[in-house]
Amino acid sequence: MARTNYRIGVMLSTTGSYSVVARSMLNGALLAFREINAGHDDIALEPVVVNPSGDLASYRSLSLELLGSGVRHVVGCYTSSSRKEVIPCFEKFDGLLWYPSHYEGFESSDNVIYTGAAPNQHVLPLVDYLASRVGSRAFCVGSNYIWAWENNRIFREALAARGGTVVAERYLSVGDTEVDQVIAAIIDQRPDFVFNNLIGTSAYAFFRAFRAACRARGIDQAAEIPVASCTLSEPELPEIGPDAVDGHLSSSVYFSSLNSAENGAFIRAYTTSFPDGPVSSADAEASYIAVKLLGAALSQAGTDDARTVRTAVADQRLCAPQGEVRIDRQTFHAWLTPRIGRSTVSGQFEVLLESREPIAPDPYLVQSSPRFAGAMRSPLLKVVQS
Repeated sequence: MARTNYRIGVMLSTTGSYSVVARSMLNGALLAFREINAGHDDIALEPVVVNPSGDLASYRSLSLELLGSGVRHVVGCYTSSSRKEVIPCFEKFDGLLWYPSHYEGFESSDNVIYTGAAPNQHVLPLVDYLASRVGSRAFCVGSNYIWAWENNRIFREALAARGGTVVAERYLSVGDTEVDQVIAAIIDQRPDFVFNNLIGTSAYAFFRAFRAACRARGIDQAAEIPVASCTLSEPELPEIGPDAVDGHLSSSVYFSSLNSAENGAFIRAYTTSFPDGPVSSADAEASYIAVKLLGAALSQAGTDDARTVRTAVADQRLCAPQGEVRIDRQTFHAWLTPRIGRSTVSGQFEVLLESREPIAPDPYLVQSSPRFAGAMRSPLLKVVQS
């Protein structure tokens, strides 16, 4: 039986301020390509890898270049600004963008498949955890673009529904590492916790400087003013450094420390394939999931026509490293399993809470009422560690 070869774009910024995560995403995608090519007799996937280096104009031009060359499917983008930049290209030329990153929601496109977490799968579980176990006063920091703006808005409204308040918000340009003013404001306000939406080098600088500033004032930062994120992942922990790596909270659908047969096999294959790293992350797993679902949909469809593949992907089920994953037929976002983790000195996350089962994506939060009060009730979560 002849195999049909499909060229698949992979568009990730493996250089630039958030390159550590993007390189783990590329690794996850490449691992899935290898597994599909080894396990399918009817299709072969050829990755066409491009690097926009974090430049928005390059995302657009590379998207047009890929689509113009006959590529119909592209796995890629990490930031929401890059995704927003390229969606018009995919809509114009009827391609499919497979977006493998957690994001802020409030978006729908017939030309995007979303395999990362929607806000009800990462922001709302974190609000529930913090409000019930940490405190009610938050200080929000973030990189100055749509991800942080929207995440902080959702967080603020969800926290208010739980009786909490945001005492202040501060934003830094992407890649900005001058964090002293922000840290001084946080220590002056003494919130119960910090909600962090900084990305890349800005985040790493903040974690280091905040821990040092608290230590100089006799404050046990991890215990007294913990930092909670929806972005912090394993490849980034070494970038923070050993003096400030532990005690940070992260809301995610995947941690590499998960104890399951599927994750064990994934980690072994990933480590063998990419011994030089970066280590796996939630975004790497989302990229892996995207390619695996794409391969299954292409095999079923027998064509790379975007509309046909989009219809076929809703029929797929995947035993992913995080657990069962499937694409919601209404929203074309993924059913995923929310978890809360805490970073350790070993560069891993210990899982504190997790959903009992995958939950449906709710990108517009229409199932949460009023004002997110229906977010992640405790029966959906089980305690893993206290």
